[in-house]
Amino acid sequence: DAIADDPRERFPALILIVSGGHTELILMRGHGDYTHLGGTIDDAAGEAFDKIARLLLLGFPGGPAIQRAAAAGDRTRFDLPRPLSHGEEHRFNFSFSGLKTAVLNLTRDLQRQGVDLTEPQLLADLAASFQEAVVDSLARKTIDAAQHFAVQRVCICGGVLANARLRERVSADVTALGLPLYIPPLFLCTDNAAMIGAAAHYHLQKNSTVGSDLALDVFANLPLA
Repeated sequence: DAIADDPRERFPALILIVSGGHTELILMRGHGDYTHLGGTIDDAAGEAFDKIARLLLLGFPGGPAIQRAAAAGDRTRFDLPRPLSHGEEHRFNFSFSGLKTAVLNLTRDLQRQGVDLTEPQLLADLAASFQEAVVDSLARKTIDAAQHFAVQRVCICGGVLANARLRERVSADVTALGLPLYIPPLFLCTDNAAMIGAAAHYHLQKNSTVGSDLALDVFANLPLA
């Protein structure tokens, strides 16, 4: 049983959720016991990948497109910012809007210099430099939170975890701390049904009085604004 009690489970745990719609750091003291430490104050990481891929005409979805282009690139060629890297107010928050603007301004500067933005090596270096800035921001804050809250393990999940560089970097950093790291296999990174099912499993375990009435309709009734 994939979601049965696991003797390897240790709390507190730090959870990084990184996807097209969410970039969050969660302190988990047990199933159903969560503290939101921080999140993005503007774009989610996956959204930033999509926007930069569109800017560089690399295609959609942006995450795989950026990763493919970055594979042949030099991630140190362009010095891009790591927003919210200093200060206590946003210590565990993320921001990718400023990074997106920095890439936009960089491409405009290059164009003014007469540089061909479609040149393959330039595109690869731009993609690699952007990818590294995102990965560095995610990894640094994850490690900072893990140390600050003295967690027993680190778990990361979400669609952006399909990015090989992010998996590589976080794996190396967490291993250096001597902590166990849990990353879902690639085929589960974008499987919302599995995530919801696992959450429901533990919720049902903790709430034995949950009713059996399944008479629900399928119509959206929450306001959009």
